[in-house]
Amino acid sequence: MPVTRKGPFESDSVVEAIRAAIVSGDYVPDQRLVEADLSERFSVSRGAVRSALLQLDNEGLVERVPHRGARVRAVSLAEAIEITEVRMAVEGLCAAKAAQRVAEAEIDELWQIREQMIAAVGTGAVMAYSGLNNRLHRRIVEMSGQSTAESVIERLRGQSVRHQFRLALRPGRPLVSLPEHLAIIDAICSRDPVAAEQTARRHLGSVIEALRDASAPTALT
Repeated sequence: MPVTRKGPFESDSVVEAIRAAIVSGDYVPDQRLVEADLSERFSVSRGAVRSALLQLDNEGLVERVPHRGARVRAVSLAEAIEITEVRMAVEGLCAAKAAQRVAEAEIDELWQIREQMIAAVGTGAVMAYSGLNNRLHRRIVEMSGQSTAESVIERLRGQSVRHQFRLALRPGRPLVSLPEHLAIIDAICSRDPVAAEQTARRHLGSVIEALRDASAPTALT
């Protein structure tokens, strides 16, 4: 949907819009991002687009090629695995901190997500489960109170999201990841930081193994 907001927050709006379009696959790896086209699509100035592309370049979602403009950066499988290895360390820390800080209302929220994940897998609602997966990971980081970790993880997740999305759609993958997610939730709700960190790291280790298994030429572009 075009962004129409003007004024001092215009650049922030178009950053969010372009980022969402890249993450959702509207713009594919190596596709050129033409300032004039983006300006028209999102109803913002070319200056705002230029600023947004610079920020997305810093985030690693976009790369600027001399004399050729900007394009969506392609992230290789090897890089996606490296990114997930970093996430494993940082998100493990966040899970431990969340277990130490979690409030009763947040425990209730995590149990709601838990029940919704079980229901989604039970009915084969893969896209709903994928959305709950992302929500759970984000909420754990937010509950941890680790603002630096949050900014790092958001940047890394954005870079590897295509590989993660493909992985989420692989037949049988939700049946593997569901018990891993439930174990993380149970540890945090039990306020057990050691178990929370271990289960979070174990889950992302499983993601890494699944990414490696998906390295066949027919599985990735």
